[in-house]
Amino acid sequence: MTQGFALGDFTIQRIIEEETPLFDPLTFLPGLKPDLLAENRAWLEPAALDPVTGKLILCIQSWVVRTKHHTILVDTCVGNDKDRPNHPFWNRLGGDAYMRGLAALGLSVDDIDIVMCTHMHVDHVGWNTRLENGRWVPTFPKARYVFSADEFAYWNAENAKTASPIFTDSVLPIVAAGRAEMVTDDHAITDAIRLEPTPGHTPHHVALRVGSGDHEALFTGDLIHSPLQARYPEISMRADWDPTLAAKTRRRVLECACEARTLLCFAHFPSPSRARLSRWGNGFRADPVG
Repeated sequence: MTQGFALGDFTIQRIIEEETPLFDPLTFLPGLKPDLLAENRAWLEPAALDPVTGKLILCIQSWVVRTKHHTILVDTCVGNDKDRPNHPFWNRLGGDAYMRGLAALGLSVDDIDIVMCTHMHVDHVGWNTRLENGRWVPTFPKARYVFSADEFAYWNAENAKTASPIFTDSVLPIVAAGRAEMVTDDHAITDAIRLEPTPGHTPHHVALRVGSGDHEALFTGDLIHSPLQARYPEISMRADWDPTLAAKTRRRVLECACEARTLLCFAHFPSPSRARLSRWGNGFRADPVG
């Protein structure tokens, strides 16, 4: 759990499932060259790059947005009891950090009104469901789950070709339970909370824009994973569906955020996981906001 902060009429908080060195940067960011990594190592360590293992430090977390009328959960991490053989460090987890984090915010699963998933990758849909008597059921039974209809359609078609445990245990049970709300990529949840198309990481990846003017934040999802990609927006990560489109989208969004001084709330940046951008050469410096 992390303490929250006020953003106009909203309160923003986080639930951290884990924050740890996870991936070798040269593998995770295939366009990154060893000499460029070496050039940037001094400022990346120790917050974003572990000096002992040399791995990128990533936060796996949900953001909680509280309004006067709703409590919104943005992305749902990895989850427990999920078969993830392609991700051994996330295979069949059984920890209590996530639920303890939820409780530390004074929330129960019944208090979440809306779950919004930026996309349908393993570490963004996991706590959508929990295992109950051998069945996958919605973790947040009173919530409506906001999914991009086109993102769902893409993964539904992929699942029909080759069964995906991520889709079948963390997305389809929500649909079967009647809790899914399929929306357009620019859907407005409220007048001040709206989805924003940010394609590239997946075909219909979306960000979430909250508030306006001086009280505006953008929840980036996997538009960007590391502060290194802020300095070099053209470097995409290995799981991007379309690395070229992802880089183009990232450059566009970061340019706008820098100009507007928008608060960026990142899915995977190390704590505090939020920053405002300033210019740094042809890229940007993500200046943490404590």
